[in-house]
Amino acid sequence: MRVAIGADHVGFELKESIKKYFDSIGQSYHDFGAYELDPQDDYPDYGFKVAEAVARGEFDRGILICGTGIGMSVVANKVKGVITALCTTPFMARISRTHNNANILALGGRTTQADQALEIVRLWTETEFEGGRHHRRCSKILDYENQKCKEKESGGT
Repeated sequence: MRVAIGADHVGFELKESIKKYFDSIGQSYHDFGAYELDPQDDYPDYGFKVAEAVARGEFDRGILICGTGIGMSVVANKVKGVITALCTTPFMARISRTHNNANILALGGRTTQADQALEIVRLWTETEFEGGRHHRRCSKILDYENQKCKEKESGGT
């Protein structure tokens, strides 16, 4: 599995902890920044980079971190083909994969302790989509997204 990861200045330290964890287990990843702690950076810059790379299929999954994870979740979910889940517990991480087939995980650097975040990341990266009735539900979301994009392209509402 290929993982894209990105964070703003508030999520920078947690991103670095996740990278160390990935290094320790041999998980491949690509860091889309921030590469240094700069309070002037903006979370959409990193969120769009990671979400677009996942949507293009360059990476199987992505992880985004900002202060609460809310901003990154909003940004990434604007990208067609992305399903981002803001997870604050290991249970949410597992369900976001088994039921929702989330391909991006959003975390909060101010709201999630590092040890809890690493457990969330571990579960999220190890858990596969269940399919079945969940496939039908997820397909409805993607079908809606595709229909709305077609309407927009044709000038409809």
